[in-house]
Amino acid sequence: MRLRLSPLAASLLSAVASIAVAVPSAQATTGIAHNHPSSTSHACSRWTDIDSFSDHLDKTTLAGVPVSELSGLTHDTDGRLLAVADNSYLFTLDARTKQPVSVLPLAYPDGARVDSEAIAVDRDGTLLITDETQPSINRFTRAGRFVGSLPVPDVLKVAPVGRATHNLTFEGMALLPGSRTLVASMEGSLSGDGADIRRLQTWQRVGHSDSFRLGPQYAFEDDEGLDISDITSTGDGRLLVLERGYTPNVGNTVRLYLADLRHATDVTGTQTVAAGQRGVRLIKRTLLADIANCPSLGATTKQPQPNPLLDNIEGVTVAGHTRDGRVKLLLVSDDNGRSTQTTRLYSLSARLPRP
Repeated sequence: MRLRLSPLAASLLSAVASIAVAVPSAQATTGIAHNHPSSTSHACSRWTDIDSFSDHLDKTTLAGVPVSELSGLTHDTDGRLLAVADNSYLFTLDARTKQPVSVLPLAYPDGARVDSEAIAVDRDGTLLITDETQPSINRFTRAGRFVGSLPVPDVLKVAPVGRATHNLTFEGMALLPGSRTLVASMEGSLSGDGADIRRLQTWQRVGHSDSFRLGPQYAFEDDEGLDISDITSTGDGRLLVLERGYTPNVGNTVRLYLADLRHATDVTGTQTVAAGQRGVRLIKRTLLADIANCPSLGATTKQPQPNPLLDNIEGVTVAGHTRDGRVKLLLVSDDNGRSTQTTRLYSLSARLPRP
């Protein structure tokens, strides 16, 4: 989504076609840049290390399209990296170099743009992409053709139909192992819920088909002043939750949590949810890292930040595992198309607590 001030401060096109182009030599890279000496500690926390970062995508273009406003990441079935931009584009990036190789505009049959915030790839290769404006979970073919959408509970729709706030709906999405359960996270709270409560909606696959039906809904407690910007599957049934906020003249706060939905209460029929509410078990969470506590690795910033490494980080995906079993993570920041912000890729690794 576009940048939103946190309470702490007082608070893609109608034509749908794939565009594949050669990578300009001026933008060539060998991959995520390593901008720190080997003697430097990489620890962000007891669980998480930052390995590197790269700004090579910042203020670049592909086929005349700015590689900008990236807000969601996932890997395709062929291993390549997919990144959605909230200005209605889907970029494909080389998995090794992280260099963009193609761009696809996203639009509905009537030409309306998709406010694309998160992406998952279904087992048949169909692209599942959220639209934060509707809100909706939409299915697109690899060629970018809209083929339908999943059901959404009325309560999660924008007022007056539902209790959600415009631009604070489906910001994150993940497909769990086995591809039978899809999870989408609301960025902001529903009217009537506690200010720090965020609902996560699930869908369950219908038999062996490609259809999904509504599943349980759970509640997650955010840190004060932060919203959920993305979620991703850890591969063992749990989720990584990325929280993000912004305070003018101070900068961004970005935290990474491990979330376990097991034993959480299904709040589908619960009118309002608050922290500490009797009879409601919230999603269990464990803080893996506050990115402000990571070593800066020589990063620079164009605006005030608690750590120059920080920016408006909106996307996260699992990029593999290390030999010792740590989860390799790739994060991306959304520059909101502004000269004062940076499109930055972050490579981290995390040792996950046992379930």
